[in-house]
Amino acid sequence: MSNSAQIGVTGLAVMGRNLARNFARNGYTVALHNRTAARTHALVEEFGHEGDFVATETAKEFVEALERPRRLMIMVKAGEPTDAVIQEFAPLLEPGDMIIDGGNAHFEDTRRRERDLRGQGIHFVGTGVSGGEEGALNGPSIMPGGSKESYASLGPMLEKISAKAPDSSPCVTHCGPDGAGHFVKMVHNGIEYADMQLIGEAYQLLRDVAGYSPAQIADIFRTWNTGRLDSYLIEITAEVLSHVDAATGKPFVDVVQDRAEQKGTGRWTVQIALDLGVPVSGIAEAVFARSLSGHADLRAASRELAGPRAKPLGDSEAAAFADRVEQALYASKIVSYTQGFHEISAGSDQYDWDIDLGAVSAIWRGGCIIRAAFLDRIRAAYDARPDLPSLLSDETFAQEIAAAQDDWREVLVAATRQGVPAPGFSAALAYYDALRADRLPAALTQGQRDFFGAHTYRRVDREGSFHTLWGGDRSEVEA
Repeated sequence: MSNSAQIGVTGLAVMGRNLARNFARNGYTVALHNRTAARTHALVEEFGHEGDFVATETAKEFVEALERPRRLMIMVKAGEPTDAVIQEFAPLLEPGDMIIDGGNAHFEDTRRRERDLRGQGIHFVGTGVSGGEEGALNGPSIMPGGSKESYASLGPMLEKISAKAPDSSPCVTHCGPDGAGHFVKMVHNGIEYADMQLIGEAYQLLRDVAGYSPAQIADIFRTWNTGRLDSYLIEITAEVLSHVDAATGKPFVDVVQDRAEQKGTGRWTVQIALDLGVPVSGIAEAVFARSLSGHADLRAASRELAGPRAKPLGDSEAAAFADRVEQALYASKIVSYTQGFHEISAGSDQYDWDIDLGAVSAIWRGGCIIRAAFLDRIRAAYDARPDLPSLLSDETFAQEIAAAQDDWREVLVAATRQGVPAPGFSAALAYYDALRADRLPAALTQGQRDFFGAHTYRRVDREGSFHTLWGGDRSEVEA
């Protein structure tokens, strides 16, 4: 078999199939492989007119179809299935070849695989791909990790198939060594969870407090999408809310069970943040909100608990409230991105990845699920100050948060008084207030820890660690 294919894709479910078609549409010859050969031949039969494909049925044929250095992209389920594919193909490869994992792998698995294959001279490129099946076909945001050598060979191809930002730049960047790409994709998904939760809370407030119908709320979101909240998620929210169920004639959102599912990347974001000691409370609340929504029996048993029921506002009051919700949503969104970029920065420091936060925000401007107009301003903020400690330290974002203050707080007061849950908005404001506080109750916490466990504490007036002898004369000793 001629080794004419520039890249090969194994695993031809929706994402793999569409990425293979994307490569072919952009002029590359693509070798195809799938555990079930019928799927390979079906792709060629249906989409062969889009470009040059080489259908293969065995691992050996697949590898032999690839030019050197071989670029082999895995699009299978994360975990053991990915390991199984690597074990099948790695023995057939030669030093300098590369395996690209385009699935939602845990970054620690990627680090392990990269380390193991590096010993065989094979490059392993853990690559985050965001944009769903449409993005995979028409241009996703791509977050590759791995060696610089692998990116020199693979990067131009990824840049060609990626989404393009409004300034026409490709939405792909080399994130860093080993697991950096999958780590960035993990946090992207965590921010996505938070973004969706905040939008959901805005919807519920507009419906339960302001009294708007889903169709009216759709119009409000369309208006918001023409301003600073311009984003893919706001755009599709308007579409979902305006959709009417054909079978019942009811708003679509009223016939869907209010139990949200999750695939795990949001949980990973929170778990790793805990390991790194980074507060991502907004993302965590979004993960827990989905978890709570799934406990149907617990919710049913608690539905008659005491508390207020929302009473819709009058027309003029509702319009003013909607404006306040927009302020609260935007301010909370800034906090979510602040927390996400903090986690990326901490991960970069922990694993010595040297991730460019400005470059990350730039590639999220197109193709990915959280693409939004204000990411261009985030990129500018990090480009101007690579050492920016927080997005909230940027003058422009700080001014916008300051302007949103009163409305943000009023929305939470209204939510509390009317019994409408808003954990994302609340967590974002609590995080903001904690950052600007002169003193936190952590001093008391340290005193408690020293009392029951002799864990020691530090003083504000001199260096060193200290312990108070609480059971006796309460004298202080230096630890």
